[in-house]
Amino acid sequence: MPHDLLPLLLIGPILLLLAVGIVGILIREQHRRLRQEREKQALLAQQNELLEQQVALRTAEVVAQRNSLQEALQELRTTQTQLVQREKMASLGELTAGIAHEIQNPLNFVNNFAEVSGELISELEDEQRRAPTRSPLEAELLDDLKQNLLRITQHGQRAAAIVRSMLEHSRASTGERQPTNLAALAEEYLQLAYQSARAQHHGFVATLTTRFAPNMPAVEVVPQEIGRVLLNLFTNAFYAVRQRQQQALPSYRPEVSVQLEASAHQALICVRDNGLGIPPAIQQKIFQPFFTTKPTGAGTGLGLSLSYDIITKGHGGTLTLSTQQDEFTEFRISLPLSRS
Repeated sequence: MPHDLLPLLLIGPILLLLAVGIVGILIREQHRRLRQEREKQALLAQQNELLEQQVALRTAEVVAQRNSLQEALQELRTTQTQLVQREKMASLGELTAGIAHEIQNPLNFVNNFAEVSGELISELEDEQRRAPTRSPLEAELLDDLKQNLLRITQHGQRAAAIVRSMLEHSRASTGERQPTNLAALAEEYLQLAYQSARAQHHGFVATLTTRFAPNMPAVEVVPQEIGRVLLNLFTNAFYAVRQRQQQALPSYRPEVSVQLEASAHQALICVRDNGLGIPPAIQQKIFQPFFTTKPTGAGTGLGLSLSYDIITKGHGGTLTLSTQQDEFTEFRISLPLSRS
């Protein structure tokens, strides 16, 4: 082989080695770039995850702040409504008290003079009975006059009761809320109303049932006001069962029950009787001032209205009615356990 061909023969392997080297370099460079790309993707994923966490955290903070602002706004609106309602009730109370006081003075004169006139007629009747001669016309006129005075006295006493209820309705409560044992309060006023009913109607007997939840927590209320509400509900219940007792069969047994329960945030008081019930046509009016289901002279129509205001406006609770005519009547009171 000529010597001048030897370099040409070596060029091929050298080029091949160069090509292999270049390919290796390109492959390594490609691997390096892929590795860098993967590192960039991983770093980007981490940054995205961190950003999503920060966005979620910030969103939660914003939502919490929004909820807090909404709660504060709702509390502000509630407080504003209560203040406006309180101002309205105060103005109405002052007006009602003024009217009641103006009525009370002449009404006292009517009642007092009716009582004195009745005594004078009784004395005149005694004198006529002792007289040797007695005119039938005089006796008849005296009897008519006595009946008229009796009606004047009855309606005057009813008007006086309405005036007293108006004054009580308009009186602003200055009592302080304090933790109160509702079971003891309910038991006390149940017995008080029952003894009052028995004193007014001799021979009246009813079954009293109490169902108090064990470990009943103390509730922050004004005891005098809640006692007034309970006394009114118990008095109405005894009136209802007595009315049904006069109309029902001898097998009927009057019963008045009170039940106390407590949940996490509120206390529930149920007062139930098996009396006449309330007709559907008048159930919507039951809490209206001066509306009463009792006959003339038996009620003022302010007891339930006052009770409703004490529970709803004074204590932030609810007072609802459930009844079925000729079966039962149940009043349910819900009270928040605390003022918060």
